[in-house]
Amino acid sequence: MSVYYGSIEAGGTKFVLAIADEHFNIIKKCKFSTTTPQETISKTIKYFKENRVSAIGLGSFGPIDLNLSSKTYGYITSTPKVGWKNINLVGQLKEELDIPIYFTTDVNASAYGEMKNTGIKNLVYLTIGTGIGGAAIQNGYFIGGIGHSEMGHQRINRHRDDLTFKGICPFHGDCLEGVAAGPSLKARTGILGEKIPSDDSIWDILSYYIAQAAINATLTLAPECIILGGGVMEKSNMISLIQKHFISMLNNYIDLPCSVEKYIRLPTVKENGSATLGNFYLAYSLFTKE
Repeated sequence: MSVYYGSIEAGGTKFVLAIADEHFNIIKKCKFSTTTPQETISKTIKYFKENRVSAIGLGSFGPIDLNLSSKTYGYITSTPKVGWKNINLVGQLKEELDIPIYFTTDVNASAYGEMKNTGIKNLVYLTIGTGIGGAAIQNGYFIGGIGHSEMGHQRINRHRDDLTFKGICPFHGDCLEGVAAGPSLKARTGILGEKIPSDDSIWDILSYYIAQAAINATLTLAPECIILGGGVMEKSNMISLIQKHFISMLNNYIDLPCSVEKYIRLPTVKENGSATLGNFYLAYSLFTKE
């Protein structure tokens, strides 16, 4: 009997659903906009009722409750996304589908996918997109105590040419997400990020902030590499700008395990597929001791 694994990448902007065979090859995939919880979850349930799988890996936007002993395990909790606060995502899916679901953050799923694709068991993954999230894997396991990390809301030093911008985070204003997430570009300039020229100084400002996050991850977690994904990183010059600021900030304090080009890098899974691959492996892990 064939075994199939399901992936749900539950993003704040869109849901990406996929099915893989036992060798983790994608055989079917679809995506749709994240609208109301009722509509979005209903579409997800319908998809997996029509395409049965043995288990699902679910990587969700957050914050989410990952504490198995909590009354709200499986919930999306204090999200600023309208209508999605305190939604029992896992509970609704399990009630209708009656299959095992591995629940984690979307960025954890991306980090896991990169680990499986590269074989690197100590890494940090930062996604820079509509929001900013971070995940770390050490010795093959996610870090986290009672919940998951929120690297996107760390405090950073302001760029000298960006001091008047208040930031867009509804909770903290000018945390990392507030000043470096994709929507901060339009908030400053009135122009969507993809339409801003590569030589505009705004990209240097964003790279300055992201480099600080990379410095913080380096000095607290000592990973083998830091992977930067998300829509903002699709700008061709961003990775080199971040590497430049990172080297300047580090100031030879410690030796990196490799060149900065290998240490701070883009995802290895093509077409933004890190989270999907990670979800497949997490679904598979429900049947193993991995």
